Amino acid sequence: MFRRRPLLPVFPEGGVLVGGAARDWLRGVAAKDYDWAVPAPQRAAQEQADALGGAVFALDTARGYWRVTAPDGVQHDFVPLPADMTADLTRRDFTVNALALTAYGRVIDPTGGQRDLRARRLRMVSGANLRADPLRAWRAVRFKVTLGFRLEAATEAAVRQVALDLAARTLPFPAWERVRDEVQALLAHTDAARGVLRLEELGLLALTVPELREGVGLIQGGFHHLDVFDHGVEALHQLLARVPDAPLPLRWAALLHDVGKPRTHARDPQSGRMSFHGHDKVGAALTSQILSRLKVPGDDVTSASALVGAHMVPLPSTEREARRFVHRRRALLPDLLSVMLADREAARGPSSSPHSRLAYQQAMGRVLAALEEQPTPPPPLLTGRDVMALLGLAPGPRVGEAVRALAEAEALGEVTTPDGARAFLHSWAGASGS
Repeated sequence: MFRRRPLLPVFPEGGVLVGGAARDWLRGVAAKDYDWAVPAPQRAAQEQADALGGAVFALDTARGYWRVTAPDGVQHDFVPLPADMTADLTRRDFTVNALALTAYGRVIDPTGGQRDLRARRLRMVSGANLRADPLRAWRAVRFKVTLGFRLEAATEAAVRQVALDLAARTLPFPAWERVRDEVQALLAHTDAARGVLRLEELGLLALTVPELREGVGLIQGGFHHLDVFDHGVEALHQLLARVPDAPLPLRWAALLHDVGKPRTHARDPQSGRMSFHGHDKVGAALTSQILSRLKVPGDDVTSASALVGAHMVPLPSTEREARRFVHRRRALLPDLLSVMLADREAARGPSSSPHSRLAYQQAMGRVLAALEEQPTPPPPLLTGRDVMALLGLAPGPRVGEAVRALAEAEALGEVTTPDGARAFLHSWAGASGS
């Protein structure tokens, strides 16, 4: 049963609403992006911008593509009205997107998209269309998860074949930026973990993040009841169960936090025990490589990689240690705690117990209390120039070491006044041989 349909925006003169916005309106869902086919795209875009108080800019002047961004974040794209709207729609990816709506409420539906909408079924318009743009294979998974539709059998088979042909290089691989957009749109959904599993089932994960698949079948034991791959997916699920609005870097970090384990896996020949020493650092480097390959923005790459690299840091057992933990990792908090908790809650192996989980949560509580007590670093009691003068140091690494040591002492409450800071530095310099 569809919801009550939302109000449509005012149609531009001679315009037709096409694609996803028409689909969403028929489903009773307010669209965030509107695609308009109009006789005069530039003029229609300018008129829409004036009416909405938005900004207009060209997407492709040669082809007459224009975009308007409204103050509320809703986006309107304008393209030339095709001579044959039916033929244009039959070149699209899925039947539920091969829909158009006129200003008079008439639905143009040449492929049975309304029928598929009612059945909550995702069906390709044709196998040839799917292969004409292989990115549509990733889009099939995104739509399945984000719309909650069933992937029709023939369409699923076609997606699998596209994945095989891409792996065999008999189809051209889409631009990484386009793959990134599809994968991150999937990752942004609350059911992202299931989406990752569907990418794996259809052969698309091997084309996207092959490093993640290296953990398939790698059993860990101890605290872990899942192999490395499924543990990462479960950690993403646990994260989103607790932080449903988690930003994308945090989602990537949860999914990839153990991506370094397969490459650091070792087994003791006598005891048979497995180890993954240094997997956090290897994982941080792999995370940077993976996200850079996907053309993820640099700041997001840095953030996700740092979280992966820090997820094995021991949690504090005392309040003083908690203050030190906050001081040293403030830039990663509270996201680091979210990754660590997701990791812990995704592990229910033989070494896990209610007592161990309680101890872990108590340690996290100490960090959160310390962070609440000191949400920002205290202002420095002495400047770098003061430190240099006091200790007779020339500019160089030693000054930085002294400044950092003083800042930590101040964060721990061991130093509270300028005089105390000077005494601390004299003591520090003597102990460290300066």
